[in-house]
Amino acid sequence: MKLYKIANVEDKTSLLKSLGVQSGGVNIMASKMQTHLFMIKNLPTPAVNILKQDALSIGAELAVPSGVIICEKSHYDCLLIATSKHLEILSRKELAQPFGLKNVAMELKKFLKQTSYKSRIMGILNANDDSFYASSRFSPKIATQKINEMIKEGADIIDIGAVSSRPNAPIVSQREEMSRLKDILDTIKEQKLYEKALFSIDSYTPKVVEYALKSGFSIINDITGASNDELIKLAMNYNAKICIMHMKGTPQTMQHAPTYDDVMVEVSDFFEERILKCESFGLKRENIILDVGIGFGKSLEHNITLIKNMAHFRKFGCEILTGASRKSMIDKIVSSKIEERLAGSLAIHLKALENGASILRCHDVYEHYQAVKVWEAMR
Repeated sequence: MKLYKIANVEDKTSLLKSLGVQSGGVNIMASKMQTHLFMIKNLPTPAVNILKQDALSIGAELAVPSGVIICEKSHYDCLLIATSKHLEILSRKELAQPFGLKNVAMELKKFLKQTSYKSRIMGILNANDDSFYASSRFSPKIATQKINEMIKEGADIIDIGAVSSRPNAPIVSQREEMSRLKDILDTIKEQKLYEKALFSIDSYTPKVVEYALKSGFSIINDITGASNDELIKLAMNYNAKICIMHMKGTPQTMQHAPTYDDVMVEVSDFFEERILKCESFGLKRENIILDVGIGFGKSLEHNITLIKNMAHFRKFGCEILTGASRKSMIDKIVSSKIEERLAGSLAIHLKALENGASILRCHDVYEHYQAVKVWEAMR
């Protein structure tokens, strides 16, 4: 007899089938193969005690502060430790319980039906001369050549913008933004480059966005997070996707000592509100992409927390984009110039993929393509 421990398996169903497990038992066993951790914030003390007993009764666990049993405070934070099977049972059981446990049950249900998306690489092309990474800047004359290079290197999406969103970036007029982009957009349309890859317009200016959509673009990369109704309407009218990014403040103010009571709660609440807003215009979740906004009004600690817990945002059923390519958070972990941050970018992005992201927005397309292919083979 030989025994060895195996790593966490993403496709549990396939593993069980490869062993010859009967079809009726595959789903049952798969639901027992992964442990989930849920931080539950500010839960009424009676609810904590009820949930604790219900969790224990089915073999799950609820980690609680020591004062809960004697009700020292009215509300507590707690940690639920459960398998997918436990979640199925608790999400039914707590629906009949008082003290806000019905809401807990409804939230747990969201994690039982999560959509999986194929990993995709989004290459960055900037038509302005002040983006934070000089190697991403291209004039209209050589932009087409660079687009074709990125597609050949493995880019599924090309994200094109003309206004820098780095900290303290200058404000650019609509006229200036359009003048920087027009020749590139016209070339993409004339050469039908949109048949080779998807194109994303990195802009929150409605007239610029509409011109791009008319030129064959199919994604609106909106750093203002669908704050402008006109962009949502454009996504509807052109059957395009919209990427909702979270940003605290504006590029001119976002890094002025950003603070959060809990960054996960605030970003999650923001997404929930913006998704509901998009749905009110008729936009479906399959046409919504979420971006937590690494470096946009976040400290290093905030960025790391969001990446480590990115799986939480899968509950919304939308694709998740991560864009940490060559950003300064890498320099804050290990001193490095922007030209030296490729390895750090890959480390962050692969962790993001592991935790639920599916789109990687990056400057170095081929290196990311290679890393993702190797990562996928090891899953």
